[in-house]
Amino acid sequence: MKASVIVCTHRMDRYEDFKEAVSSLHRQSHPDVEVVAVIDGNEKLYNRIKEEGIKIDRLLLNEQNIGLSRSRNRGINEASGDIIVFFDDDAVATPDWIKELVRMFEERDAIAAGGKLLPRWTSRKADFLPGEYYWLIGATHKGFPEEITEVRNTYGSNLSFKAEVIRALNGFKSGLGVKGTGLLQGEETELCQRMKEMFGKGVVYNPEAIVYHKVFPERLRMKYLLKRTFWQGYSKRVMQETGYPLGEEQRFLGVLLAGVGRRIKAKSPVAFKQLVVLAIFTFSVFLGYTAKLLRRKEKLGP
Repeated sequence: MKASVIVCTHRMDRYEDFKEAVSSLHRQSHPDVEVVAVIDGNEKLYNRIKEEGIKIDRLLLNEQNIGLSRSRNRGINEASGDIIVFFDDDAVATPDWIKELVRMFEERDAIAAGGKLLPRWTSRKADFLPGEYYWLIGATHKGFPEEITEVRNTYGSNLSFKAEVIRALNGFKSGLGVKGTGLLQGEETELCQRMKEMFGKGVVYNPEAIVYHKVFPERLRMKYLLKRTFWQGYSKRVMQETGYPLGEEQRFLGVLLAGVGRRIKAKSPVAFKQLVVLAIFTFSVFLGYTAKLLRRKEKLGP
């Protein structure tokens, strides 16, 4: 089974991270991996990659910065694999990552499969950050299953689909996903919910399919984290307005409440710090949701 891995990149200052990401794909134990890189509106970055001879099977350049969702969709159209895998330019895959994803398609009859994202701290571990909010830094959060099971979705740096399935879905909605400074989120969630409605199946989660996601110091600043939480709440309301259920988000509230109880019992300085942060972030999500509630409906795009 051939796996096409799509990596989208835009920023020149992420070049060395991009190289490391691609290098980890070339160390995969699975024998048939195609690397598809989409350079989103940065010709200098595209030329540097070509000049330095980074091994990439399909190197594509968008003439303009069209955003992550549309860049991924271009990669889908160009990929030749049996399965389409998504990966970030600041991630590092473990050697058996693709093999473990492919195993879900072969042994579990999956139409989509994802795995665990672990944080790779580039400076220091953020002890103030509750595990329930690790999704803010692109890592699998506390409360996610610990065994192979079907889930609604995993995160975009560790998510794969049968090629015919994601093409039948016409890929990601262009109105969601990172574009420049835009922070409307939830493109993976929306896509997987649409898949569930069309095919009756979710994503098979395999915690042995592991990717490390880099956590840079700027992503631990409170301003950045609050912006992310606000836009997460805003994005969830956008999805709800277009008819998608938020059952997983309601279940997550139970995870948060359980975390509050554990930390109250712990009575430690770190637990208290995390309690405060947990409350602030939850309120920020609520503010984002409420802000969208008060605005007119908006379309997600094709």
